[in-house]
Amino acid sequence: MLLVSGGALWLGLLTAVSPCPLATNVAAISYMARDSRSPLRTLAAGLLYSLGRMVAYTLVGAIITGGLLSAPAVSGFLQRHLGQLMGPLLILTGMILLGLIPGLPGIGMRDGPLTRRLAQAGPAGAAGLGFLFALAFCPVSAALFFGSLLPLAVRNESIWLLPGVFGFGSAAPVVVFVVLLAFARRAAGKGIEHLKSADRWLLPLSGWLLVGLGVWMSVSAWL
Repeated sequence: MLLVSGGALWLGLLTAVSPCPLATNVAAISYMARDSRSPLRTLAAGLLYSLGRMVAYTLVGAIITGGLLSAPAVSGFLQRHLGQLMGPLLILTGMILLGLIPGLPGIGMRDGPLTRRLAQAGPAGAAGLGFLFALAFCPVSAALFFGSLLPLAVRNESIWLLPGVFGFGSAAPVVVFVVLLAFARRAAGKGIEHLKSADRWLLPLSGWLLVGLGVWMSVSAWL
C-alpha cells in the first residue's frame, strides 16, 4: 500500500503543476494576496484555499470509489476485470499527458458569479474557492483523477486513503507557493517559473511512464 500511496501522491503533484490547475492556483492566490495587506492573512487565505482543493478531491474520490465498491454487481465486475481495464486506462491517460489525444473537456466554473463572490470574501471564501476550482476539471487533471487515481483506488478498495493522498499531493505545491508569497514574493515568482519549467518535462516523462506501465499491465493481465 505504501507504493500505491506514493503513486497517488505523484498523481496529485502532477495535477497541481499541470498548466491549467497551476494557472488557476496562481491567479486565485495572487488575487487574494493583492487584496490583503497582512502576510498572515494571505497565508491563512492560501492555506484555506489549499484545504478546499484537498477536501474536494478527497470527497469526490471517496464518493465515487465507495459507490462503485458498494454495488455488488459493479464491485464483482471490477474485481474480475479491473486488472484487464487498468492497463488501457493508464495508456489512455499517458497519451493525454503526451498530447497524443485530446483530453476531457473542462467543467468550466472559474468565471461564474459564485467564483467572483468567493474571491472577494477573503479568507472566509478561500476554502470554497479552492473546492470550486478543484471541481473545474481540465483535460490533464480529469485524465489523472478519473483515468488513474479512481481505478487505482477501486482496485485497492481504498475509499478514503488514496483519494486523500491525491488531494494532499494536489495541495502541497500550492501551500509552498502560499508561504513564499506571504513572506518572500520575489522567491514566489522564481518558484512559479521553476514549476513552469519543470512542467515541460514532468508531464511528458510521466506520460511515457504511464504508457509503459499500462502496456506492462495489459500484457500481464491478458497472459
